[in-house]
Amino acid sequence: MSPFNQELYERKAGLCKTFADPKRLMIMEALDEGERSVGELAELIGVPHAVASRHLAVLRERGVVTSRREGTTVFYRLTDRRIAQACRLVQEVLMGLMERNRDLAEKIMRA
Repeated sequence: MSPFNQELYERKAGLCKTFADPKRLMIMEALDEGERSVGELAELIGVPHAVASRHLAVLRERGVVTSRREGTTVFYRLTDRRIAQACRLVQEVLMGLMERNRDLAEKIMRA
């Protein structure tokens, strides 16, 4: 049996695509703090309600968030807290790469 399961890698790539939008990353970070309504999320990330709803639909379709309705208000939350941990880990890696690149640029400029 191959150590590379094609379907698993396709699903992983699909999940990574979900994280490939800055607004969706902001939504996930906001939801790490707890459940929020669509309106709250839209205001936090600075987009119209409809735009936030479209991003939330993508996140819901991929299983990243779940929703509940209370009257006319829809509230969202992360399906798994490890999603936010993964986003933080990626940010830490990015910050490390940026720091190394900055150090390299400074060395080049001094040479």
